[in-house]
Amino acid sequence: MANKIATRDSFSKFLVEYGKENKNVVALNADLSGSTMTKAFEQTYPDRFFNAGIAEQNMMGLACGLAHSGKVVFASSFVMFATGRAFEIIRNSIAYTNANVKVCASHAGLMVGEDGATHQAIEDLALMCSIPGMVVVNPSDDVSARKLLKAVAEVNGPAYVRLGRAATPVIYKESQKITIGKAIKLREGKDATIIATGTMVSPALEAAETLAKSGINVRVLDMHTIKPIDKKAILAAAKETGAIVTAEEHTVYGGLGAITASILAENYPCKMKMVAIKDTFGESGKPDQLLKKYGLTANDIVKAVKALKK
Repeated sequence: MANKIATRDSFSKFLVEYGKENKNVVALNADLSGSTMTKAFEQTYPDRFFNAGIAEQNMMGLACGLAHSGKVVFASSFVMFATGRAFEIIRNSIAYTNANVKVCASHAGLMVGEDGATHQAIEDLALMCSIPGMVVVNPSDDVSARKLLKAVAEVNGPAYVRLGRAATPVIYKESQKITIGKAIKLREGKDATIIATGTMVSPALEAAETLAKSGINVRVLDMHTIKPIDKKAILAAAKETGAIVTAEEHTVYGGLGAITASILAENYPCKMKMVAIKDTFGESGKPDQLLKKYGLTANDIVKAVKALKK
């Protein structure tokens, strides 16, 4: 069984190490350092950690000010509160002024589990992608999380990093090259392509194994960067495999699937299905049960691919 690590833990490890490397790094939290895993940074560099309390909008305003004072700012809270409650501040204070703030939010999607619909952010990718100039990344495992965090840290300007509460399988080796805006081809195939992001990359690989047993060979792409998205990889997949299934732990509106569909519609229409959360809220439950109920399993990806191959 593959080793499993939550990407919020990857963020914690990265932040402490990068804080040692760069003395201008500061971290902000909204009274959730124990959950977002910024506590380690707080304990290691107490003079560079700021707890804004349960005041996410104020935290983002503070982040903006610190960034324009020359700091590299990592602002963290739950996804729902960081991207939802503080959206206007992220848009007008951070993005509009091109502040060097990295919004690193944890507890994304249905895998928040028992916390229920109010805490299960399934709209965040759409919200953050709608902001001009915002880089949006959604790592799939521990290695990609740390490498993408380093990459966004070294780009001057606003970025959003989506992190998870639940442990997910480690997919990559430390030697893997991961570049913002460039999808990673995890598996070659000629019959269809599964384009997955975040927590759905591992189920996509599982689905590909299952499909291979049925004689259907699918390409698997990890679209870890939602914005700027790898348009070239999407169009190559459409032209070379003729069918695309997107998979994301996010609403069907405005995320990976919708962005992929818009690229295909304008440049190279092909058969397509989206494995995503429909027009509904989540609910309280065990993560695995929720993923099954809302159609976000490897088996759901298999069904989507087979439907396109009929």
